[in-house]
Amino acid sequence: MIKQLITLIALLVAPPLLAQSTPIYSDALYQQQRIEGLAPLADSINFAVIGDWGHNGHFYQRPVAHQLEIALYQLDGDFVISTGDNFYPDGVASTQDPLWQSAFERIYHGPHSFVPWHSVLGNHDYLGNAQAQIDYSNVSGRWQMPARYYSQRFTLASGEPVLVLFLDTNTLVSDYRTRAKYRATQGQHPGPQLAWLKRQLAGSDAAWTLVVGHHPIYTSGKRYGRDNGLVETLAPLLKRYGVDAYIAGHEHDLQHNQIKHSDLAHYVSGGGSEARSVEQREFTRYAEATPGFLTFSINADALQMTAVNHRGEVRYQHKQLRRNKEQKHDH
Repeated sequence: MIKQLITLIALLVAPPLLAQSTPIYSDALYQQQRIEGLAPLADSINFAVIGDWGHNGHFYQRPVAHQLEIALYQLDGDFVISTGDNFYPDGVASTQDPLWQSAFERIYHGPHSFVPWHSVLGNHDYLGNAQAQIDYSNVSGRWQMPARYYSQRFTLASGEPVLVLFLDTNTLVSDYRTRAKYRATQGQHPGPQLAWLKRQLAGSDAAWTLVVGHHPIYTSGKRYGRDNGLVETLAPLLKRYGVDAYIAGHEHDLQHNQIKHSDLAHYVSGGGSEARSVEQREFTRYAEATPGFLTFSINADALQMTAVNHRGEVRYQHKQLRRNKEQKHDH
């Protein structure tokens, strides 16, 4: 009885756990916790890319979310891209699933994180109700997933467009077509999505073209050497139409891979809550087993990618110069 009474008193006097772990975002905090080396290009659009994050604040999700907020403040970020596996372990059940609050809304709660979140589906999202993530676009003021694959155009200060194509790579992964746990992907033939992608790329007048999908085409992570079919189905299209960057998640780390004789940059941002081992491969420019995210700053002349870890440290930076049309279509 005495032990129960002590426990009750402790609960009554202790501040809520959320209050203990939730920083108060003030001008002073943003100045004190600046991420050294992170700055936007002139006259640029700026965004962050985070993936594989939905762990209810466990592992490193909260510290990564905090640094994401700081980065978006410093860059005056326009939006966030989520590369999938938005909710672990089995996606969400509905638009009212408590995971929306515990893994998303209450985690990315800073004022500068209230920008559009353009999201794609990961394999874990397909283990639940994938359609609910699309439908949540009508509930949330920031969650953006109008369809399983879709496009967005952004305008540079120069007036030129940036085209971002968001894919559902789950339906393109050959291994998923025979695995019972991914039966929800098996009724969707990859043909229509690939035809749509080809039309979008062929008709584009964009200064920069980015493609986003959950699964990497090339990886320096634990799935290196596994054939997921994307090298055969997706890579040739991206090369043919001069795509500037392919951005993925799935691997719980941060990467930049560059295939020999190709200008297409392959970026991986899957460190939203966990970190797994990486190795240096023949195409690896950067790979680190660290929680974190990538930021992008794009103007009329260049694209700059910066890798930031959960401690607010810049771990890597890469700048791509803009190619002209002849360079993009020179095979």
